[in-house]
Amino acid sequence: MTRTQTRELAFELIYSLEIQKISLSEYEEQINLFLNNKEIKIQKVEKYIKETINGINENKEEILKLISQNLNEKWHIKRISKVNLALLKLAVYEIVYTKVPYKVVINEVVEIAKKYGDNNSSFFVNGILANIIKQLGIKDEEQ
Repeated sequence: MTRTQTRELAFELIYSLEIQKISLSEYEEQINLFLNNKEIKIQKVEKYIKETINGINENKEEILKLISQNLNEKWHIKRISKVNLALLKLAVYEIVYTKVPYKVVINEVVEIAKKYGDNNSSFFVNGILANIIKQLGIKDEEQ
């Protein structure tokens, strides 16, 4: 399984959790159900998904703040579709809290947006992430 496929699985779970609005105490159970339903037996994939979901939860306030700060002033985070919000959470988490190069993250998340989102999702997600990169002052050589 490629890193791209693994990232897409993580997105699917983030989206599912976003839709379900479950409590934090139920997250571990939901993650395990997802892994079992998808028949994921590769330890590396399982580890990535668990670390990503838990990392997003642990840093949720900071991630949502970064997303909110980079929306058009007429927009509120509650207006963002669940698909786009799940993609933005995944990308911001990886850009800020992991060592994955931001260009890789943005490219793959934009491709997932084209697959799962509406006609404007890829442009919207790309624009927000570009603004976040500028805000954080991340340069190519830093990653």
